[in-house]
Amino acid sequence: MKKNLWILTEERPKREVIAQILHKFAKDNGIACFIDTIRILPILNEDRRFTFLYEVVGFTSNKINKVFLKLASGYGSFVDFLIFYQDNEPTNNDIPLYAIEETKTDDSESRNTGVYQRASKFVYADYYFPNIKRIMLYNLKIPQKEPTDTYIFGTRCLLTLGVEVLGKNLDTYIFQPFSSIDELITFKNSMKKPPRGNIPILINKQGDTIKISARLIKSNSLSHDPNIGASSLISATLRKLGWKGRIVITNHGLKQHHLTPDNKFIKIANILNVEIEGLTVPKAIKDKGYWKYETENEKLATIFVHIVVENFTDGNAIFENHAHSEKGYFITKEGKPIPLEKYSDRNAYKKGNKSKIINIPDLILIDFKRCEIINVEGKKYEFRKKGIEKLKNFEEIETRYIKKYYPEHKIIRTVVLYGSHERKIVEIEVSFLLNKDGDLVLGIKPPELFKDAIKNLIDFWFS
Repeated sequence: MKKNLWILTEERPKREVIAQILHKFAKDNGIACFIDTIRILPILNEDRRFTFLYEVVGFTSNKINKVFLKLASGYGSFVDFLIFYQDNEPTNNDIPLYAIEETKTDDSESRNTGVYQRASKFVYADYYFPNIKRIMLYNLKIPQKEPTDTYIFGTRCLLTLGVEVLGKNLDTYIFQPFSSIDELITFKNSMKKPPRGNIPILINKQGDTIKISARLIKSNSLSHDPNIGASSLISATLRKLGWKGRIVITNHGLKQHHLTPDNKFIKIANILNVEIEGLTVPKAIKDKGYWKYETENEKLATIFVHIVVENFTDGNAIFENHAHSEKGYFITKEGKPIPLEKYSDRNAYKKGNKSKIINIPDLILIDFKRCEIINVEGKKYEFRKKGIEKLKNFEEIETRYIKKYYPEHKIIRTVVLYGSHERKIVEIEVSFLLNKDGDLVLGIKPPELFKDAIKNLIDFWFS
């Protein structure tokens, strides 16, 4: 019998990533399939309202009826994709087949972000779904370089935990699961030490106790994401390898008031029975569930605009930074992806001059036909005035990147909103509103690209 495939995600779904997920599902389940040009189509109802559901087309299989996609988020830590194979829309009572974390980041850019910061997501997901397949999917946009020791160590930990790695060429001679606790400790402690002044992550086994030295404090809170990820990954791997004794985090820099029951590391520490030296780990607040459908965030609107432009016009995105999603690369006129700088003057910013940060839009679109670049700021309806105000701050990114790489293009700044039940826009700076009822409301003077996108979407469903 045919069933539907459901993809729940908190990221903007990229066509090439969806194709990889579909191919993986078909391969794992011995399903014959054809993958052509993947398109992601917003589904409209008979009232021409968006249903907050997308259909993926361009995939054919005699075992899959339809492929649906919907935005979701976590009550706590959440992977980028949950995949379900069933007739009806998933609920929290359903068990997914896959938990997939996607990243474009190679360790040549960031040794920590590529592995450590994402590893804790798998540890947390395993608490809710211990038997599902977990995949780290690399959607690389830049050439893969020689792996660093950090990446080798982190990946070997993931492999030990049973996480599959897709999208990267791994030398199987190097990338193998750890076979013992002592092998893991020896490898980690032999790695190159960080610059002087930084506390290295070291592992020390003493009798029935393993101590992990890791600074966890940042900005006066338990929020040092790379080290939280590393500590979570190491602890989970030690448990997987059979360690029954104590695991204690040392040199953490924390005080008792930093340990709150709702902190993500405290939740993981509860799951893995990890101690924090000198402090009492509180009992974590249990989340309502692992995931929920997204109903509040402004990215419901910015991702909708991104997808409609990409699938229903000749325009495209040259940069994306949707709320709570991974920041993309800026795409030059020659198609080269480049990372954006965070600061116009990093040293001045670190010394306290906050004006040196480079403000970036949530989305940058290009209208090839009209030779226009559209800088989009996304906001919830009630914060629209803040969005309008933020439009004033894009001078640096326009001068540094857009005018440099697209000198002939006219630049437009605009706001896109989600929320409310309004069906009219009065502010000229606001070009589009997706309200909670799914109404598609164009502003007083939207970019022509937006008009084309909405018209073509409606014509697709109702012509």
